[in-house]
Amino acid sequence: MRGDSRILPSEITPEPVYLARRSFLAGLAGAGLAAASTPALAQVVNVTLVPRLEFRRNARYSTAEKANSFAEVAGYNNFYEFGTGKEDPARNAHTLRPRPWSVVVDGECEKPGRLDLEDLLKPHPLEERIYRLRCVEAWSMVIPWIGLPLGDLVRRFQPTSRAKYVEFTTLLDPKQMPGQRYGVLDWPYVEGLRMDEATHPLAILAVGLYGRVLPNQNGAPLRLVVPWKYGFKSIKSIVRIRFTERMPRTSWPLSAPREYGFYANVNPAVDHPRWSQKSERRIGAGSLFSRQPTQPFNGYAEEVAELYRGMDLARNF
Repeated sequence: MRGDSRILPSEITPEPVYLARRSFLAGLAGAGLAAASTPALAQVVNVTLVPRLEFRRNARYSTAEKANSFAEVAGYNNFYEFGTGKEDPARNAHTLRPRPWSVVVDGECEKPGRLDLEDLLKPHPLEERIYRLRCVEAWSMVIPWIGLPLGDLVRRFQPTSRAKYVEFTTLLDPKQMPGQRYGVLDWPYVEGLRMDEATHPLAILAVGLYGRVLPNQNGAPLRLVVPWKYGFKSIKSIVRIRFTERMPRTSWPLSAPREYGFYANVNPAVDHPRWSQKSERRIGAGSLFSRQPTQPFNGYAEEVAELYRGMDLARNF
């Protein structure tokens, strides 16, 4: 199947997920969730009830490409804590309670602590940035994220000279996140960035999209967005930020090291072992077979390529 551009995104399943999916779905059915009727997206996410946010548009880092619709962004995504299908999070994420919410900040920093979400956001004004999001399964979207520069938050906690990486951890609570009852991954979900990546001005912590707070299925209430990397790097529902000297042991490279690397920079020259990364399908644009060439670093090479000068990007995938 390597290099087969006819594969549809909805048909692509990472091998560890494929092996665990039957037991996952069987468990959901036993709990009465899989058998529940699926409401229309407007019923799953009633946008009129989602609180609005105050923000300013950051045109410098926004693409001029047409953004996807709210329905596409909220209805088609990866969030295995709520199911392995692309539509599962929209159906199942109502069990998440995004308020109240706190985040632990610790590790190699001068000002560790536990902060409520509201305190974590102060005194930063929120920005809207229209970013491309490219997933390793060869599909993409354009999304108007609202958040704050991750680098501003990192500097607030004064990392020590020993801090080389930033590690992020998702909430672990199988009652709120039913997918965590099954061995799709080694929970909780963990991701990480090198310090220079985390402080790059393109990296943001998002708290909203389309002028409103994040829907649960999109990573409420706090998620990472790193637009030059594949989507699995953009960890959702963050409860811990830790500064480390060593590279974090992150979820997908631990689960499938041949398929997913720590860096996960969008690179059309490096294929996934089971499909090509040379092209992608923009969700909502054209037919199911309509594709476009994948851009190095997801089109952000001018801004971020310098971070990886001298690195072998095929070896450090």
